[in-house]
Amino acid sequence: MIRIGILGDIGSGKSYVAQSFGYPVFDADHEVSKLYKQNKKVYIKLKKTLPKYIFEFPIDKVQLSKAVLANNLNLKKIIKVVHKEIRIKLNSFLKKNKTKRFVILDIPLLLENNISTKKDILIYVDSKKIDILKNLKKRKNFNKKILKKFKAIQLPLDYKKRKSHFIIKNKFTKKSVNIDIKKILKKLKNERNSSRYRNNWFID
Repeated sequence: MIRIGILGDIGSGKSYVAQSFGYPVFDADHEVSKLYKQNKKVYIKLKKTLPKYIFEFPIDKVQLSKAVLANNLNLKKIIKVVHKEIRIKLNSFLKKNKTKRFVILDIPLLLENNISTKKDILIYVDSKKIDILKNLKKRKNFNKKILKKFKAIQLPLDYKKRKSHFIIKNKFTKKSVNIDIKKILKKLKNERNSSRYRNNWFID
């Protein structure tokens, strides 16, 4: 099983690219949303950590937004609680798909939380800022202040790009993304030794 980690800026189209591979995807954002709606243990821990903001189950994203905006440390507190549960979910996902040739990891803090391994293939989704902004504005409850706080806890994009083995230039068209993915999978299938992917391959 080869693990493929998807990196990139918030709103760059990472989730779309991840789903386009056609292999099992661990979607961390989706799993976090389920935790807020279904996991009472997470609710109790967050309520204890942030009693002024978390007071109702299922956890409403409005409560979370207010907590994040109120204090710079609150986002880190939320992540600390949620991260443990996400690791459990990830391990379960990997066991379930251990016979698959590839699995795709769509995890926003993949590098920051030391979830990636040396053997992982990292792909950076590179998009123009104007396209990213258009994509973000389509999201429900888009908030620039919250976005800024999320970016503040992430590693620099240049660093993520340097760490990646492949770079997809996302033009937000299905055709271009699919062509790039086919090229990447072909290279990976033809070359089993992942150590040979220490340098970037630019997929244009």
